Amino acid sequence: MEIELVRRWVEEAVLGLGLCPFAGEPWHAGQVRLIVSEAASEQQLLDDLCIEIATLDETEPEVLETTLLIIPNLLRRFEDYNQFLDLADVLCDTHGWTGRFQIASFHPDYQFEGTKSGDPENLTNRSPYPLLHVLRESTVSRALEEHPNPDQIPSTNIATLRALNDERRKEIFNYSPTICRSPFPPK
Repeated sequence: MEIELVRRWVEEAVLGLGLCPFAGEPWHAGQVRLIVSEAASEQQLLDDLCIEIATLDETEPEVLETTLLIIPNLLRRFEDYNQFLDLADVLCDTHGWTGRFQIASFHPDYQFEGTKSGDPENLTNRSPYPLLHVLRESTVSRALEEHPNPDQIPSTNIATLRALNDERRKEIFNYSPTICRSPFPPK
């Protein structure tokens, strides 16, 4: 279930709305790994993240470009998720992965600093579950160099999301607790 919901999010929101101009090629080439972490503790999640980064490190990009680590059982509160990202950075530093891999963050309650929870721009980083998106730095750098105006991507995404009417937002982001009910059971 988790993989199908994240797959739908990638296809309808990320690709369908063009929120990431770099995602289509690896997605359609089958080079994106979707994996569910069954971790029940932050240490177990760090272990799972370590395995995923090591797998990317040992695999050619033509075979596996990136990983979306889906976290259905932990980090439900956005504040907890944000704090975990610091641990993920330490993990990368410890293994010498800093500068080679980066982690993009997505969460059902993602909220940019200075925004209100219901602001459409937060949807750019809202996903059905907390996710850790492991990216290769070399690929990100190359994609940014090849894009005609990478600095324009965030404002283009915000404009795209603001242009959607409420009904369309609910249709695409129907897992977001701000838009409607969360997929998570109550605590």
